[in-house]
Amino acid sequence: MKKQTFTVVFAGGGTGGHIYPGIAVADETRAIALEKGIEIKLYWIGNSCGMDKSLVEKNLVSEGGSIDAFYGIPSGKLRRYFSLKNFTDIIKIAAGFFKSLYLLIKLKPDCVFSKGGFVSVPPCKAAGILRIPYFTHECDFTPGLATKLNSCGAKNIFISYSETEKYFSEKKKKLCVVTGNPVRPVFYENHKKEGLDFLNIPENHNKKILFVSGGSLGARQINELVMENLNWLKENFIVVHQTGKAFAEENPLVMSSGDDDYKPYAFIYKEMPYVIQAADIVLCRSGANSLWECATCGKPMVLIPLCGSGTRGDQVDNARYFEKENAALVLLGNEADGNHLKEKLSFFLNEENIASYSNAASKMCSGKSALVIAGKILEKAGKK
Repeated sequence: MKKQTFTVVFAGGGTGGHIYPGIAVADETRAIALEKGIEIKLYWIGNSCGMDKSLVEKNLVSEGGSIDAFYGIPSGKLRRYFSLKNFTDIIKIAAGFFKSLYLLIKLKPDCVFSKGGFVSVPPCKAAGILRIPYFTHECDFTPGLATKLNSCGAKNIFISYSETEKYFSEKKKKLCVVTGNPVRPVFYENHKKEGLDFLNIPENHNKKILFVSGGSLGARQINELVMENLNWLKENFIVVHQTGKAFAEENPLVMSSGDDDYKPYAFIYKEMPYVIQAADIVLCRSGANSLWECATCGKPMVLIPLCGSGTRGDQVDNARYFEKENAALVLLGNEADGNHLKEKLSFFLNEENIASYSNAASKMCSGKSALVIAGKILEKAGKK
């Protein structure tokens, strides 16, 4: 008798913040299945354009990862304001929906897991029509439009913060499960030495290591702050700076000017967990993925959230929550200048302050969120 194969389709993308947590859940789902002797297939539906394909395909089974195959669909943005692109994007969304229908009929998954982003909406709607159970996860403190749409018909709504539940209707609150935000298993391991080796920093270094990152694409605001205050930063820290590829291409002289106190990198991929674990303090945006990866490693943070008319304010909400829990200091709006930056970073030159904020960050992420979500998916889909 042929052994039954359990199939899960993952949906999401647009940024690393929607992809890496999904990969973390995929890793744990495959690990549980192997442990229980369940034959499993894991597929990913993401944006046919952009970074989705390259990031996911680095995690294919053939490369030692958990995903069996990636399928791209057209994706349009769901804007809540007037734009001429809304008209063309409606066509993309419709095309994405019909391709999702085709893929789900072809792949015959037992369930679908959405990690968010606009590209996740068509697969969830297609799953609903085909009566395939699906789950959605919201990583931010306040739910985005994609999550609100995906929550209609979801088997469960996984949320990172218990307070997020208040943004849903009474009916949907009953479907909410607080899981935290999933991070890859490697962040729970100790790879500090590998991080120091990668950065070429001796174990007996005499300065705090400051890791600066604006996310996988970089952040112009953070890069400019670093450049304007680089001399002061180098006097007080060993600065590890992930600039983003655009900055690196525009500033080749900066990228070649690295020394013992300033180490610029266009992009850090495989070694990212090692680098975060080697750092003493992290200066970054407040996207959910960055926050939870750093907090899992127990790192105090100085956060510069993305704010203004181009964002719905989710990063500000995330940052304020971590600030309230004494896990991070925040530079918001006009405060994101050189003087305030020096003030916040100087606070972490004190060992007691580092220890206090490190402890608070670790407490926020004490459980393995990806493992919890993977278990819930397998349980609800009938594979306890």
